Amino acid sequence: MRITVFGAAGNVGRRVVSEALSRGHEVTAVVRDSSRAADLPAAARIRTGRADRADEVAELTTGQDLVISATRPAPGSEPELVATARALMAGLARSGVRLLLVGGASSLKVPGTGGTVEEAPDFPAELRPIARACTAQLEVCRAEQGVDWTYLSPPALLEPGERTGRFRLGTDELLVDAEGNSAVSMEDLAIALLDEAENPRHHRTRFTIGY
Repeated sequence: MRITVFGAAGNVGRRVVSEALSRGHEVTAVVRDSSRAADLPAAARIRTGRADRADEVAELTTGQDLVISATRPAPGSEPELVATARALMAGLARSGVRLLLVGGASSLKVPGTGGTVEEAPDFPAELRPIARACTAQLEVCRAEQGVDWTYLSPPALLEPGERTGRFRLGTDELLVDAEGNSAVSMEDLAIALLDEAENPRHHRTRFTIGY
């Protein structure tokens, strides 16, 4: 497949680029700042562009088979997530390309509580801006009828780690292990994304991942 990755220089994006290349796909890695492309694999085609500009999204994705977006705003710029989701939808409606969007865990239901992750009493106040932005980002997707989108909510803890290939998939409920922990490595998240890319199972819906 020909895959465009927005946010390619980020923690998740870099791992997605590497995973896609390892499977033999042609990858266009899009970065805002070309200086951040130094750590990307040489086999990736590097382009400079922005996922929050519909015209650039359309231009960078025309002729591609799939777009994976893993952008993340800086603290204080959380509303950019919503604007970027809208621009992605507008651009992809023109290019006709499928979207896999890496979002947030805030709107996942917490098992046994009836509430969401963001509604939990111990949810950190400093994370509320990004949580609310991720929830709004998902709503932008759910309102879109002209793009074949898939939204991936990570677990509560997403960090660099081991590529194990051993994880579970869910839909709208936070996945936790026997000790109540909700986590997955960025490497395994990249596997889940490329598995979905190659064998689509979630059209215009959300899924999640966890150990």
